[in-house]
This record gives sequence, C-alpha cells and structure tokens, in this order.
Amino acid sequence: MYTIEVHNLTKRFGSFTAVNNISFQVKRGEIFGFLGANGAGKTTAMKMMCGLLLPTSGTARIAGYDLKTESKQIKKEIGYMSQRFSLYDDLTIKENMTLFGTIYKVPKQELNERIEGHLTELNLMKHKDQLVSSIPLGWKQKLAFSTALLHHPKIVFLDEPTSGVDPIVRREFWSLIYKAAAQGVTIFITTHYMDEASYCERISIMAEGDLKLIGTPTELKIQMGVNTIDELFTHFVNR
Repeated sequence: MYTIEVHNLTKRFGSFTAVNNISFQVKRGEIFGFLGANGAGKTTAMKMMCGLLLPTSGTARIAGYDLKTESKQIKKEIGYMSQRFSLYDDLTIKENMTLFGTIYKVPKQELNERIEGHLTELNLMKHKDQLVSSIPLGWKQKLAFSTALLHHPKIVFLDEPTSGVDPIVRREFWSLIYKAAAQGVTIFITTHYMDEASYCERISIMAEGDLKLIGTPTELKIQMGVNTIDELFTHFVNR
C-alpha cells in the first residue's frame, strides 16, 4: 500500500522551474530519504506534498487524498517537523503538546494519555512543566518529533531534523524514527548527513529540480560504481 504517490509533479515560479516532472511512490511504514543540495527543489517538493503549495502540473495522492482537491484532508493525516525548531519557547513541554494535540482535535482524555505515554518514552515526564526555552536542543528535537506523532498521522515529513545535534542524540532520534516506522508510519526525511541516508530503506537524489536517482542505498551504490552514499551524492551535485 502506498501512502505517497507522485506522478509528473512540477512547480514553476514564473520562468523558473523549481521541481521538474518528478514521479515516485512510498510505501506505508517506509523510511524514505529525500536528498539534494540546497536549491535542488527538495523543500518545494515537500511543501507540495504537505498541501502548502499547489503544483503547476502533475498529480499526487498523499495518505490517500488528492493533492489538488483535498489538501485540507492531507494536512489532517500528516505530521511535519522543520529544520528549525517548531515548538513554542514560551510554553512548557506539556503545554506545547497539549496545544498541538488540540489543534488536531484529539479528544482531551485520549490526548492526556498520549502525552503521558510520549513523555515517558522520552524520559521527560519530570520535566513536563519546564519551559521549552530551557531544555537542550537534543531534547527539543526529540520532543518536536514526538509532538508531530500525537495525532497518529499516516506520514511524517522531517526536514533535516537532526541538524546541529550531537551524534548520541542523532542515534536516539533515529531509534524513535524506526519505532514509528515499525508501527506503520511512513517517514519522509531530508538530511545532509550521508550516514543517515544509509539508514533509510530507499533514497532519492534531486538536483536542479530533477529526480536523478531512486532506490535502496545498496542498489544505487552498485549501480553507480561507488562505495559510499557520499560519493553517490557528490557525483550528482557536482555535475
């Protein structure tokens, strides 16, 4: 079962083509890496899939809904975590989670149970009344991911979620990703860390708006005759 189906998706801004006729599919529970240098078109493509930008042409179904006509339904079925921390510094940990759960209309009793479960998993229960501004960056990133899962989305879009955090926190973050994927959540992730790309089940590489390559990390390394994902990435970015 596919939770993301993209067919000939294109986005132009005037005479500039940011995303050029890309097509791919992502299965339920798959961890899919979306790679590319700055300006490659990744963010524009992700914004379209999140229902934030309408495509110039092409079609897509996200979580079973049509991108052009059912963007409101799409937004209810996805979670999103940006590169920049996306929660509110002047609210406590629990207040942030309550706010986002309420926005997604999770019933109050159920929301409280979910929040307690997530905070217990993150070992943050005793910190629930701390202001988010007072906690370390690594805690913030794990909290933001956990919050994006509160309403039980079918897909979570992660835009460079581990940027700036230390290697230990990155490992912990990826443990959360694997657990969510095992529960059937599709993970769509952009990253600049090539070792993280190797953790994905499949990856794609975008350059200058085009989808250049797609497959498992092992398949693509063999196909291109390289030893590492870093070499693979550099081959397309430097062309």
